[in-house]
Amino acid sequence: MSKRSNALVRVFALACWCMGVWVLLTWTRTAEQIAVGAVVSVAVAVALAPLGAVAGPWRLLDPRVAARVAGIVVVALGRVVWANVLLARRVWSPSLPLRSGMVIVPTTQRGALGLTVVGVVSSLIVDNQLVDVDAARGRLLYHAVDVPPRDAAQARERINGPLERFLPEERG
Repeated sequence: MSKRSNALVRVFALACWCMGVWVLLTWTRTAEQIAVGAVVSVAVAVALAPLGAVAGPWRLLDPRVAARVAGIVVVALGRVVWANVLLARRVWSPSLPLRSGMVIVPTTQRGALGLTVVGVVSSLIVDNQLVDVDAARGRLLYHAVDVPPRDAAQARERINGPLERFLPEERG
């Protein structure tokens, strides 16, 4: 593939992702809204394309990728609901002990994609918020509402392990 066609594919992929985000954020599908979204998406794509490679949204058509994404979504949604139920219980029962603090957990992810997915998705769950990433040592630092056991393997299983099951081990 030539350099020019590679750049066009990158811009097209970025524009598709930007348009998807635009539609999700605006939640409006009038002709004007779509036209403005398309213009903004192309402008953002042209500005960001020189920064590096982009996985096109058509990758989601690969059954293996689609299965991994579906698994991550199902696990994340289930954990978000459960964490919110536990938080509501904690709010309505102030006598429950609060053991908040910092926890360091190991991760199997070393590359930017895996660390980003694990960090962002696990931070959507109200129990834990990603604070720092130590990719070289394979560790993530979280602020936890309820600190898990001191054992690193148990902490990983409780915080980021369920999400990492759907991601391949990466080498940075």
